[in-house]
Amino acid sequence: MESIDLKVLQACVQWLQQGLSCEYVTVVRTWGSSPRPPGSTMAIRGDGVVVGSVSGGCIEDDLIAHARAGGLVRRLPQRLVYGISADEAHRFGLPCGGTVELLVEPLAAHSQMAALLARLQRRCLTRRRLDLGSGEVTLEDAREDEQLRLDQHALTTIHGPRLRLLIIGAGQLSQFLAQIASALDYQVTVCDPREEHRLAWSLPGVSVLHAMPDDLVLEMRLDRRSAVVALTHDPRLDDMALMEALKTDAFYIGAIGSRLNQSRSRERLLQLDLDAHQVAKLHGPVGLDIGSRTPHEIAISIMAEMIQVRNSGEGRGRRSG
Repeated sequence: MESIDLKVLQACVQWLQQGLSCEYVTVVRTWGSSPRPPGSTMAIRGDGVVVGSVSGGCIEDDLIAHARAGGLVRRLPQRLVYGISADEAHRFGLPCGGTVELLVEPLAAHSQMAALLARLQRRCLTRRRLDLGSGEVTLEDAREDEQLRLDQHALTTIHGPRLRLLIIGAGQLSQFLAQIASALDYQVTVCDPREEHRLAWSLPGVSVLHAMPDDLVLEMRLDRRSAVVALTHDPRLDDMALMEALKTDAFYIGAIGSRLNQSRSRERLLQLDLDAHQVAKLHGPVGLDIGSRTPHEIAISIMAEMIQVRNSGEGRGRRSG
């Protein structure tokens, strides 16, 4: 789940606690080109204040205008479609041929927004089922492969905690990787017990911790929405992190180094209470082989491989050194 979607949920919870009327808007279907994909959300308050986005802005403006003119009067979820005609698509700022279907849900205590937010804070992947006839909501554990579903009876949406990235080492390459990951909405943590490396850091929104890598891996309880990249070139630090990370469900674990150094690292890891299957999860040399040479380019290659693994399984290309 993107941080903006968490902010939408937080706004809903806050407004409900304050006794304010509000609605939760979800993009449920799109045809042609669309500014926001299915699953995108927005919260709108009775006075027209919004958090989040479901389009490039014009659909939001229309919803705001209706809220300010007549208040939020819906009692049950309602489906709205924007952009059926070319004129309407142009009016709402949609690309040529674009159509967006929204589900607008009036919120109340039975909407379980606070319970959903609490589950996400516990890092529970959650299935939220909204009954279109009654507005009642149920929350259950979800599977990683589940997606948004809409039928005549219910809207089912999947809500997960933000993706996390733990970077071992606070060097220059780590800063570039942290910047890219932050831009892609990862919750980034950097671990480096070496004070001389940490002092140069000044990246907003990134936690830089003085901790031993293996201790931090255990503390973070890495799950299938977590990734680890070891970038110190120091086996005393990288191996410690990898030793614990490879025992977890983290979807991506990578380490920098030449092929020779990676081979030696794998040999060491096999002697540290890890089996061959666990060691085989290691991506090293880290990153896709895109001919990268500079720290900027290597950071891009690492992030590209993480995206590829996350979206479609094991990457095909690897860095050559």
